[in-house]
Amino acid sequence: MLIFQVFDKGVMDDAEGRQIDFRNTIIILTSNVGSSQMMGACLNKPASELPTPEQLAELIRPQLMKHFKPAFLGRLAVVPFYPIRDEVLTNIIRLKLDRIKARVLDNHRARFEYDDALVSAVLSRCTEVDSGARNVDNILNGTLLPEIADSVLARMAEGGAITRVKVGATKAGKFKYAIE
Repeated sequence: MLIFQVFDKGVMDDAEGRQIDFRNTIIILTSNVGSSQMMGACLNKPASELPTPEQLAELIRPQLMKHFKPAFLGRLAVVPFYPIRDEVLTNIIRLKLDRIKARVLDNHRARFEYDDALVSAVLSRCTEVDSGARNVDNILNGTLLPEIADSVLARMAEGGAITRVKVGATKAGKFKYAIE
């Protein structure tokens, strides 16, 4: 296995036969193995109740052993990371929405407004263990932005100017739009 060559010898040959030196390199490998156990142990607990990184590593070790060979795990330093807390994810959502706000202002000289219900709706869709914050981009780019674009283009096709884009969410979590 090539990764063992890198770990053991510190070098690897590339596709053209050149030897690549990895001796002063840190290689970061990530995996979602054990993530459900970590989420169960950490999700939305106060900092004082969180397990230590060492406890998390012990918690996920059985799952790691099921998925990876001992020879591979013996060459790694397992560094578990804590799941993203809801308040951090909320800040990420607001940051991404503020970027959309700047784009709407730059492209249409229009205000972009959103309410807390929208932030909550996006947050509620980001509960999958394997996705986390990556889901924010998927929701905004795959759902919210195309629907806003359709509404803006329809308004422009009617000859109307765009002065404000207001986005919210219904109680059921469905996005709603008002283009003025």
